[in-house]
Amino acid sequence: MDPVIIVGAGPVGLALALALARQEVPSVVLDEGPGQDEHRAARTVVLREDTTALLERLTGMPLADAGLRWSGWRSMRRRQVMRKVAFERTGTVEDPGGGYAGGHGGGYGGVAARLAEGPKDTDGGPVTAGGPAPLHIAQHVLTGALRHAIADERLVEVAVESRLDSLEQEPSGVTAHTRGSRGTWWRGSHLVGCDGPRSTVRKLLDIRFPGRTAVERHAVAALRTELPWTGEALLHRMPPWRTSGPSGSEVMARPLPDGVWRLDWLLPPGKDLVTPELLVTRVRETLAGWNGGTTPAYDLLDTGVHLVHHRLARRWRAGRVFLAGDAAHLLGALGTQGLDEGLRDVDNLAWKLALAWHHGPREALLDSYQTERRAVVAARLRAADQALPLLRGGRGLRSYVPGSARGHDVLLTDGHLGRGVLGAPGSYAGSPLMPPHSQSTTPVDTEPGTQVVDVRVTAEDGSFVRLRDRLGRGALLVVLIAPGTGVWERKHWVSAGIMPRLAAAVTALPHTAELLVAEGYPGAAAHTVLLIRPDGHLVTALSGVRPAELYEAAEAALGGPAKEQAAANAG
Repeated sequence: MDPVIIVGAGPVGLALALALARQEVPSVVLDEGPGQDEHRAARTVVLREDTTALLERLTGMPLADAGLRWSGWRSMRRRQVMRKVAFERTGTVEDPGGGYAGGHGGGYGGVAARLAEGPKDTDGGPVTAGGPAPLHIAQHVLTGALRHAIADERLVEVAVESRLDSLEQEPSGVTAHTRGSRGTWWRGSHLVGCDGPRSTVRKLLDIRFPGRTAVERHAVAALRTELPWTGEALLHRMPPWRTSGPSGSEVMARPLPDGVWRLDWLLPPGKDLVTPELLVTRVRETLAGWNGGTTPAYDLLDTGVHLVHHRLARRWRAGRVFLAGDAAHLLGALGTQGLDEGLRDVDNLAWKLALAWHHGPREALLDSYQTERRAVVAARLRAADQALPLLRGGRGLRSYVPGSARGHDVLLTDGHLGRGVLGAPGSYAGSPLMPPHSQSTTPVDTEPGTQVVDVRVTAEDGSFVRLRDRLGRGALLVVLIAPGTGVWERKHWVSAGIMPRLAAAVTALPHTAELLVAEGYPGAAAHTVLLIRPDGHLVTALSGVRPAELYEAAEAALGGPAKEQAAANAG
């Protein structure tokens, strides 16, 4: 069968190629560039816990343990310090400014950074992260790690200097043509456009991309200097040296190794040109404001202007062609992260494409990609658009939303920390893949349709692994909650109690499934059985071994009974 054609060699396209390869699906990545990425000190990305875990599985690199971690956030309103942050070095790692510091590239040292805790509310109430912190890392470092993993992957071919200029679809596949020095025709089973905001794939399909332009503007600079806060990050909401009002005042500083900092300034609305002179003025003004009126010596390494657009493609699927990442959506105001959502697109689409590639088309399953992912991103965009006037407008938030629990800093921090409607991973509770409720369904702390908690489980070979390590292999996961099993060797309980009956039920499921055992799971009683999708979203939780209900739930998660799928395909 023909490989999947992936248009675009950014983080989303490269991650999709690796995710398909993990499920034995070949792919061709069309890279319009030379196969190398520009090193920019001021261009970084933010990854949440789930997307960091996804990339670690795909690359085999411990991104979450790299370098400098944010264990908090310092926020200042007017002259008041609201929260301190601590950073710690943990060794030589990937570097947002210059490649791998351990000998794989230049730059000024290696770093990835974590932000783990939010500021106090203006009324003094604590705001905590409630989980692992986001990971900050340079985009070129991330793509470099993905390219390094792909170099050893036999199922992935990267075609450099290959720019898509046309595509055609037939019932049996997709044909794409590229131009350039290596222009040629490519044949694929499916095609996924991961080619960014100006997506050629989206334009060739004539898919509308409505939304808002420049909802936020930020000036960015990376510089080497000394600040009063050694290894601390800060968000200065209303610096006293600025007089232009809240819409043009906010500045964030993030430390990098070797005395390097990344500074971000929120710019006023409009299209005023950000000249080098204006940016230098901002740098000097800010440094002086933080150093008692005296500008310390600094070395300006990189600058840029970041425009945040909010757009959502009308369709994410057209026959055998799909959109993912920035080709399908643009977001990023108030700390929300477009790359996070692009990687979640990958996690959602890869296992569905793999199942169709290996076992024939399942239209309802493939359709669910657009249904699930577009709804989640649309909700995120609505939340950001509703919060923007409150956070960036002239009136105080208290006049709109009473009470301290939803202060400015709380809402702003939600996006940065990956929680609430602005940042938390989305739920597929309304998905057509969700099974009907049955009398055997039992509640756990994870709602059906949301991501499962990463707990320690026992695999079929008796080894202890993390639940998230078993995701992304194309198989359904069935987890039995059995307290006490962790202290016994597997051979003593694998043939006892309900295990033989459950193992038989798992073997009889309509798709490959892996049986795992956990000592416990949040909110789950003993003998609860969890059914989990390959992308880590909970399908259902059953009280005890219920073969019929388990089979029905697995069928629903795959898009419906095989007979109905075959009839739909024939029709």
